[in-house]
Amino acid sequence: MTYFNNISNINYEGSNSTNPYAFKFYNPEEKVGGKTMEEQLKFSVAYWHTFTEDLSDPFGAGTALRPWDKYDGMDRAKARVDAAFELFEKLNVPYFAFHDVDIAPEGSNLRESNQNIDTIVAMIKDYMKDSKTKLLWNTVNNFTHPRFVHGAGSSNNADVFAYAAAKVKKGLEVGKELGAENYVFWGGREGYETLLNTDMKRELDHLGRFFHMAVDYAREIGFDAQFLIEPKPKEPTTHQYDFDVASGYAFLQRYGLQDDFKFNIEANHATLAGHTFEHELRYARVNNILGSVDANQGHPLLGWDTDEFPTDLYGTTLAMYEILKNGGLGSGGLNFDAKVRRGSFTPEDLVHAHIAGMDSFAVGLKVAQRLIDDKVLDRFIEERYSSFDTGIGKAVEDGTADFHKLEEHALGLENIQNQSGRLEQIKATINQYLLKEYAGA
Repeated sequence: MTYFNNISNINYEGSNSTNPYAFKFYNPEEKVGGKTMEEQLKFSVAYWHTFTEDLSDPFGAGTALRPWDKYDGMDRAKARVDAAFELFEKLNVPYFAFHDVDIAPEGSNLRESNQNIDTIVAMIKDYMKDSKTKLLWNTVNNFTHPRFVHGAGSSNNADVFAYAAAKVKKGLEVGKELGAENYVFWGGREGYETLLNTDMKRELDHLGRFFHMAVDYAREIGFDAQFLIEPKPKEPTTHQYDFDVASGYAFLQRYGLQDDFKFNIEANHATLAGHTFEHELRYARVNNILGSVDANQGHPLLGWDTDEFPTDLYGTTLAMYEILKNGGLGSGGLNFDAKVRRGSFTPEDLVHAHIAGMDSFAVGLKVAQRLIDDKVLDRFIEERYSSFDTGIGKAVEDGTADFHKLEEHALGLENIQNQSGRLEQIKATINQYLLKEYAGA
């Protein structure tokens, strides 16, 4: 059975196309920066938002109309696999990603849950034999079920800790079987509601041990995927231990895990932490810990995780600038951890949303590459820090200056001259490059 019957394969038709089922900017074969767009962008479909999301919210029931939802239990899980690979082929995406409970329903106990997973994994594996679409990453859901009310790897309940570990063990086995290129840890409930009943150090120590055990087991079974931490500051807990990249990196260094993990950075999580998306990407890049990206955006008027499909071209440009400066994402990619709006409830809306996101990042890629090729931002930055290229500034960077030399230099200064940061000029220049891309120049 097929589920997107009225939609043919989505092809590139150019910016003048009026076909709603065509890419206007994303041409997978077009080369940008010496690689094809497909190689540079490495798009991934998020299984959960695309095939299991019902579009419910705290104020209303789900609105999603999904033809595979006429089934129940394992029959629905199997139908979702059929629908997933149909959509992967029509969008021509190279990757997908999933949680364990996305692909298979939980059973009455862990053994039954694992049996359900095995059945669906076998089905996915069979599809992958004839599909170009590979597994970007997998993970396990250790946050939705009531057993995780107090956390998983940071839970105060040792039985829950063990259950969470057993789920991750299975997840690592699944990742190896399906050839996952990464494995993600998102600590949905690894945090606290209040410090009044929380032993923070003990919880962090337990979480550090949990990650070490995961690393050890991956090595034991020969699963060499890149491990990724996905930061988020809040929701559902008041404070999560992986608040942002900086706090996550401090945690990894504290527990000797910095060589085993990089970061999966989500745009909407960055803004919830009070950062821009490009800030989190830059911090990860300069510390060599940028691993992969969950591509979405938040709503500027709403203070929660709205997971919108990315359509802000300024944002995609600055994101791709950081990614290109990083030399790409290595084993990572751009995973659309995004959902259609509650009023966009048809299967066709899923296709439109992915087209919009893929086109938006294609524009961002091309503009970012032009900015890099023309050294637009590099020139501004080099000039701004030029005082450290010679004289006392160079001595600071070389490590030959000390407070005595700096004092001697400062005592001889009569008039310190600063230069303008030229922020408005920089933003206007980025706008100029964006508008050139719109015009096809």
